[in-house]
Formats: sequence, structure tokens, C-alpha cells
Amino acid sequence: MQPRNMSMSGAVDLAAVKAAAEAKEKAEAARAQAARDGVPAPGAGALVIDVDEAGFQQEVLQRSTEVPVVVDFWAEWCQPCKQLSPLLERLAQEYAGRFVLAEIDVDANQMLFQQFGVQSIPAVFAVVGGQAIPLFQGAAPEPQIRGVLDELIKVAEQQFGIVGQAVAGEDAAAGEEAGEREAPEEPAGPYDGALAAAGDALDRGDLGGAIQAYQNVLSDDPGNVEAKLGLAQAELLRRVEGLDPAAVRKEAADNPADVAAQIRVADLDLVGGHVEDAFGRLVDTVARTAGEDRQAARVRLLELFEVVGGDDPRVVAGRQALARVLF
Repeated sequence: MQPRNMSMSGAVDLAAVKAAAEAKEKAEAARAQAARDGVPAPGAGALVIDVDEAGFQQEVLQRSTEVPVVVDFWAEWCQPCKQLSPLLERLAQEYAGRFVLAEIDVDANQMLFQQFGVQSIPAVFAVVGGQAIPLFQGAAPEPQIRGVLDELIKVAEQQFGIVGQAVAGEDAAAGEEAGEREAPEEPAGPYDGALAAAGDALDRGDLGGAIQAYQNVLSDDPGNVEAKLGLAQAELLRRVEGLDPAAVRKEAADNPADVAAQIRVADLDLVGGHVEDAFGRLVDTVARTAGEDRQAARVRLLELFEVVGGDDPRVVAGRQALARVLF
């Protein structure tokens, strides 16, 4: 679905987004049914995973572009590890998908032990967007660990736009599944109508009406994927409405330190389908600025990630590039 007189080629196809959202809902329903039937969840969705050097790239680095990964370095002979590791495993279940716990046996994975610069164990790091962040060392008390995890989740969301997908942990599964069984189809009808109305507003060029319609859906269903992406698209189109592309690009070229000008060009690039150019411009702007200018460029980049969609490989690469300049 595209508004008239505007090209979103290469950015987002709302029809495809809707199909992806429906597929996601079906997958979640299948997982819930499997849990009710007592079928173990697949390894890809596990909250606690054992990781070795061979699987580190996929299980930790790649996964960290979608959810914060907490890395616990331990060894069988380490007595404090025997206290800390079970606590981290319990918290991973309790946080229900806001982070994933990766456990690494240092005796069997000396290369990873050295690459992280671990001095002694237990040692706990996080990996977010492919970047390692030291968390704490030793068997810290539970309140301190909770505080560290809460801050990690906040940083991952605010600085990287990475939010773990909530899943039912062992303790919460029964209650959540019971809630799902009570009214599994309740939002489908009214939201389909509201989303269709938002699409019609876009087709008429009524960007304000489309934005309001998407916001109405999100006020009732904050996690609605199609509404989130539709709102991001409509807001982008409203920002570029009336801009003179040639004048905007000349201004940015003549004033490379003008962050607002760079942001406007990035918006134009994305509308024109030049996704990598838009992301690259803003990553470069984040890298060479500080304070409010840096924050403005970072926030706009996260907004453009929303327009394209988190599963797009260009967004994954963009998040990794952003992580490299932030840390």
C-alpha cells in the first residue's frame, strides 16, 4: 500500500507487513499450543542457552541484534559460579524474553575467555547489537543483578532500539496461556477496520488522518506491528511533504555539521528507496556529533528502522553500525 505521488520503493510494503504480522501471530499460537501439549520449545526460542566457540557468531552476535544477550562465564570448579548461574537462569525465566542468557564454560572455550578479557570468574557481560558490554564480576547479590539487568534492557531499547520479545516463562506460562484462551480473536475485527481506514487515509493523501488512525490502534494495542510500521511511514511522509529535494541536499552538502539538514536528507533518501544511504548518513552523523545533536540523529535513525522493519537485513546491519559508533 503506497500513498499517491510518493515512492516508498525499498522501504516498506504494508501489505507484506500485514502478512508478516499474521504469520507471526500464527507462529505464536503454534508455540502456545505446543506448550500446552507439553512439547519443548525449539532451541532458537530458549531463554537459557549453552554456547561454545563454534556457535558464538549465530547464538550470541547475531541474536544480539534482536534481543540483549547476557553472557555468563563459568567453570565446573568455580564455587561462586554454582551460586550465580542458577540465579541468572531463574531471572532469565522471570524476565520472560527481555534478555537471553548465554552460558560459556571457560575451560572448553578459552578463545572466548581471552577475547572478552575475562580476569576471573564468574564474570558477566552483555552483547547488544554485536557489541560487548561488561556488567559485573563475582557472585553479586540479587538486587544488584536486577538493577544491572533493568539498566541493560533500558540501554538496549533507548540506544539501540532493541527490545526482547516477551515469551511465557515456566512460571508465567500457565497464567498467560489462560489469558490467551479467554479471547484469542478479540482484537482482529476492530483493528482490521481501523487499519483499513488508516490505509484509505494514506491513499487520499490525508497524512494527519492516517497518523491519528494508527495512533488510535496503538493506544489499544501498543504491540500492533502493522500499526507501528504504518505510523512510522505516515510520519516520515508528512516530514518530507513540501520539501524541495534539490535545495535540501544542497544545504546538507554545504553544511555537513548541520544535523537537521542531514536528517532531512536521510528522510528523503528513505522515501526514495535509498535505505542504506539514509542509514549510513545518520550513523556517520551520530559518530561525529555529541550531546543533543547526537541524540537527534540517533532517535531519527531508530525511527527509520521502524519504517523499514526490524527483520530487514539492512536494519540489522544498521543497528550493528550504530552500536559500533556508540560504544
